[in-house]
Amino acid sequence: MPIEVVDNSAESRFEVLVDGKVAGFADYVLLPTKIIFSHTEVQPEFEGQGLGSKLIKHALDASRDTGLTVVPRCPYVARLIERNPRYQDLLDASVAG
Repeated sequence: MPIEVVDNSAESRFEVLVDGKVAGFADYVLLPTKIIFSHTEVQPEFEGQGLGSKLIKHALDASRDTGLTVVPRCPYVARLIERNPRYQDLLDASVAG
């Protein structure tokens, strides 16, 4: 079962695809220097497979690659950053600390 994460910029969200079907997404608002993650959702039939974590880690890595700081308004994104020190440097100064 092929798993892919893509940035669907037309919909302002990252999507995790399983066999080409959207299994989950992370909505965002893109600003010039930061990205605000507002909501993450994995479809019920795909829960428990680690897809949410894979989705958010990809989104955070992409944010780092483009030089954006992160504002995690979504509780899932905030928890993942809190539990993974390698992403804590991405926190925007307005929420860090």
